[in-house]
Amino acid sequence: MTKEPVLPFTDALVRLAHLVQQVFGEVGREHDLTPQQAQLLCLLVGGPVGMGDLSRALHLEKSSLSGLVDRAEKRGLVARVRDSRDRRACHIELTADGTRIGVLAHQGVAGRLESLAGELPQDQRDLLATAIGGILAAHTAHTAHTAHTAQNS
Repeated sequence: MTKEPVLPFTDALVRLAHLVQQVFGEVGREHDLTPQQAQLLCLLVGGPVGMGDLSRALHLEKSSLSGLVDRAEKRGLVARVRDSRDRRACHIELTADGTRIGVLAHQGVAGRLESLAGELPQDQRDLLATAIGGILAAHTAHTAHTAHTAQNS
């Protein structure tokens, strides 16, 4: 068995990001969704999410996110729900049909990613999950700090 050469760290991350996008595309097509719609539904499987949090999670400008939500709403997959504490804000939640498709999409993505990592020993999977968690936590902290700084300027 030939051993694959070790990729530089950033190259490996970029290729992994492309692979994850490919998985969302494949799963999305199975459910007549765009990759972005599949990502949206997967994010909402855990419950309603505010537009600001969705914008950050999906890395979309507010206008692009509004268009994505509009299209999903027209398909009957999501609904906008006013925030009871702030009438100017709304949360996006899955409809019954959106929940059904979102759960299937989430299971499809998770299953494919699990399959892709199937050959990795558990200790390497745990190490990778810890490293990714650290990168995400640092990014979240940096994003929150940047947003707080911008708000107070």
